Amino acid sequence: MPKLGVNIDHVATIRQARRTVEPDPVWAAVLAELGGADQITVHLREDRRHIQDRDLEVLRRTIHVPMNLECAVVDEMLAIAEKTKPEQVCLVPERREEITTEGGLDVIRHFSRVSDAVQRLTAADITVSLFIDPDLRQIDHAAKSGAPVIEIHTGAYAHAFGTPESDQRFRAIIAAANHGSQLGLRVDAGHGLTYQNVVPIARIEQIRELNIGHSIISRAVLVGIERAVREMKQLIH
Repeated sequence: MPKLGVNIDHVATIRQARRTVEPDPVWAAVLAELGGADQITVHLREDRRHIQDRDLEVLRRTIHVPMNLECAVVDEMLAIAEKTKPEQVCLVPERREEITTEGGLDVIRHFSRVSDAVQRLTAADITVSLFIDPDLRQIDHAAKSGAPVIEIHTGAYAHAFGTPESDQRFRAIIAAANHGSQLGLRVDAGHGLTYQNVVPIARIEQIRELNIGHSIISRAVLVGIERAVREMKQLIH
């Protein structure tokens, strides 16, 4: 039964639309904890489009569950991670023009840079996760980099859900989860997961944690964060 990491980025997205102080993502994180979140996930992007440095600092002092910081493999972000010391850092690809993270990190192409980042964060006593597509070669290189955790990008499965292509995408995730587990990696998953498509992914035995944001925050707008998180937890269970 995988744990649930709740990504609160889009609470900050609403706030940044007006450049004001509400809604406060820190308050949202506390309510998500009350709803049963096992982890709080935030993505501090280079362009600061949603989560801000202040959010990261206050969250670190406030929440009682582990923090998972998503960030690009760049010196600025690695330095912030070393200073903030979240329990986990998930290294992700990042492009300024994208609406959201559009794919997994290319560990093969950027192996040297990724490996150096893994060593640097590990030396700071931070668990490192790599956000990658369900590609067996990428998983092999993730293991070689020294990262103990991978997060499988489930976006292609989510986009195909309900279509003939869905089964193929789902089988790719199963194969990736099996492969990562056999290599001794902890396997997480996330991106595009919703109340409608999460159950099949939650049933994959090797997956230890799911990180879900947009769907939960969308539901929370209507019913509140505590209830939205509880409902997702019930589906996962």
